[in-house]
Amino acid sequence: PGVTVLFAFLITVPFAAGFGGLSPVDRTAYFVAFLATAFAIVLLVGESAYHRLRGHPYDKGLMLRTATRQAVAALALLCVALAAVVFLVADVVYDRTVASFAAGLVLVAATLTWFGLPLARRLRGR
Repeated sequence: PGVTVLFAFLITVPFAAGFGGLSPVDRTAYFVAFLATAFAIVLLVGESAYHRLRGHPYDKGLMLRTATRQAVAALALLCVALAAVVFLVADVVYDRTVASFAAGLVLVAATLTWFGLPLARRLRGR
């Protein structure tokens, strides 16, 4: 649900009154966030579509590996989308330096939380 809410927000942005006044950098950040969110939704819905359309019998192990890869790729895309949205908002509200710092901070936090922590625990055998 959170990804679709982000996507719904991103769909409305170009129709806002101030969108025409965005800098080329901000428009690029917007488009990166928009595309990354769209592809994340495609990947997250992919497992369900695969399961429904493939039908029985199917190789459950292969389906789970595919779904896991799709979910991990979707998380990576969401890292990018969140950082791009934070950059866009911070650049409009503050300036490019604050925007770059805030986006970098979000990107690092999401990457460490979503990838670093689970992988570190996996390597430690927990």
